Amino acid sequence: MERKLTCIVCPLGCELVVTIEDNNVIKVCGNTCKRGEVYAKNECTCPKRTVTSTAMCDNGSLVSVKTDSPIPKEKIYECMQIINSVTVKLPVAVGDIIVKDVFGSNIVATQNRS
Repeated sequence: MERKLTCIVCPLGCELVVTIEDNNVIKVCGNTCKRGEVYAKNECTCPKRTVTSTAMCDNGSLVSVKTDSPIPKEKIYECMQIINSVTVKLPVAVGDIIVKDVFGSNIVATQNRS
């Protein structure tokens, strides 16, 4: 099986060709750095994404939040349900953990709110 990807790890945007052979050996061509190879292999075997969203504060305003590391792509919907169920107690600062251990990542604030 062959799959074409555009690498998103750095600004170069290398056009990658990933070949998955019958014995599950993955070969990557077109990358200019090792990070591109790692990205392509992960994208084809276990894709992950960083989730960015907003959470409701206790005063009715919103605060922007994100996962502090990528989570499995198939868990994004469940992650959003968790974010939507939270009420953030103010004040909050950039980097404050809003929810701990959501699929191996923390939900953190990405802006200050008082």
